[in-house]
Amino acid sequence: MAKKNKKAKKKLPLAYKPIGFALGWTSGTVAGMAFQKTWKVIRKEDNAPDALDRDRGWGEILLAAAIQGAIFAAVRSAVDRAGAKAIERSTGTWPVPDTGGRD
Repeated sequence: MAKKNKKAKKKLPLAYKPIGFALGWTSGTVAGMAFQKTWKVIRKEDNAPDALDRDRGWGEILLAAAIQGAIFAAVRSAVDRAGAKAIERSTGTWPVPDTGGRD
């Protein structure tokens, strides 16, 4: 029984890959929408500055990048954690090896 459980634990990270990919794609989409709404509240503009936007200053571009990065990291972590907890609840096994994470 223990040997069978070990094999299942080894296969789970591989089986989790497509789920993790879908969760990552979803979290990126949600984070993008959250950033657009946040930028609209902060600057009252529909479009955030792009690094190559000639009409925007360094401060505005770096502020937008910092806010976008923080939102993206928070959403990605929340979605990843919720997905891993859901897998653990349904299978009884954490979806990735104990050592290290995705990064």
